[in-house]
Amino acid sequence: MVDVDDELWDEFHRVVNMTSRELEEWLRTQAAHEDFEDLPDQVGTLTGREVLAVLGKRRVDLTDADERAMRKVVDKVHSQRRDDLEPTAGQAAWRHKLMSIGHDPLKPPRT
Repeated sequence: MVDVDDELWDEFHRVVNMTSRELEEWLRTQAAHEDFEDLPDQVGTLTGREVLAVLGKRRVDLTDADERAMRKVVDKVHSQRRDDLEPTAGQAAWRHKLMSIGHDPLKPPRT
């Protein structure tokens, strides 16, 4: 177990504005477009599956790998978006890439 600091915990949950259900459905939708059939627990990107795992855990149950995934997602969203995370339209491929890690640019951030 790892002690994730408040800043990372809060920022991860701010930038990941899709629910676990929304993210899982999106990953399944994306996988349905592939030429092969993934196993249900292997759909989507590795990072997307890591986000799902974090969303399904209590803070006290997080691992070092979970913390690394959280930092990766926060950094990725910040590199692609303005800090205010106001809903922004963009190219579909850009939106879909961000959605694969739990951030829908058309939704407001979680408060």
